[in-house]
Amino acid sequence: MELRQLRYFVSVVEHGSMGKAALELGVVTSALSQQISRLESELATRLLQRTSSGVVPTDAGLAFWRQAQLALRHVDDAAHAARQARLSGHVTVGLATSTSGVLGLAFMRAMRERYPDVRLRIVETLSGYLASMLGARQIDLAILFHEEPAQRWSVMPLLDERLFVIGAPDLPGMPTTKRVRLAKLGTLPLILPSGPHGLRTTLATSFKRAKYEPRIVAEVDGLAMLMDAVRGGLGATIQPGAALARAENAALASVQISDADAVRPNLLVSVSDDELSPAGLAARVVLADTARELVSQGRWLGARLR
Repeated sequence: MELRQLRYFVSVVEHGSMGKAALELGVVTSALSQQISRLESELATRLLQRTSSGVVPTDAGLAFWRQAQLALRHVDDAAHAARQARLSGHVTVGLATSTSGVLGLAFMRAMRERYPDVRLRIVETLSGYLASMLGARQIDLAILFHEEPAQRWSVMPLLDERLFVIGAPDLPGMPTTKRVRLAKLGTLPLILPSGPHGLRTTLATSFKRAKYEPRIVAEVDGLAMLMDAVRGGLGATIQPGAALARAENAALASVQISDADAVRPNLLVSVSDDELSPAGLAARVVLADTARELVSQGRWLGARLR
């Protein structure tokens, strides 16, 4: 198997056409088709399905395309690193919105200080989407809140976050104590993420164990809009302390939930070590170090290191 065959195959999948890929690569279509056929023969499986409008990858082809992209990225990074004579390349890191509020900027600064030649890309989205992106090799590592046992990932437990009731201090029903049990929230109006959200799943389990029926007045999946609603006095929410990291939320009241299972685990998850590039390995270490430093300095509310 040759690197050019990988590049040829990736180009064909991306264009969905032998002819368009050949134009981009500067080769004749027949030569490109021959290289793809040799690749399929070596792998003893069909990678592309010819259709009237072009070509589409088979299931095997789709799996091979993901790994081929990763291999080509590593080859390019290795060549660039060799030219620069120090660690370089690029790495893509996924963070949930609440996590990025407390960790994102500190992590970016640490990476800039330690590895200025590594090009860092941050993806901020829901943790469920991050897991899918990691499985598709669209990102290299992420902080997730649930493990996916079927995935061949490298997983390191990082920290646990206590959950808090967060709301305007003058919101009717807002607890005034330092800690509160879920069962004592009564009819406090709550604004929560919707059912598929990972935090909502955790809360549903806690509600059931506490035999508490929450009064949910709205469901919002974006943290920024959710916190806008909380600041606007429409209700309280239940979130980890990281949700308070941004300056606009400083005036909100927060009361720690004392139920034992009102905790969100944070897992540092990456593609397997043999797939992770040198830049990815370095970023994983820096991300863990930065998180530990924030917790030890008391800058991550409610977080406790594993």
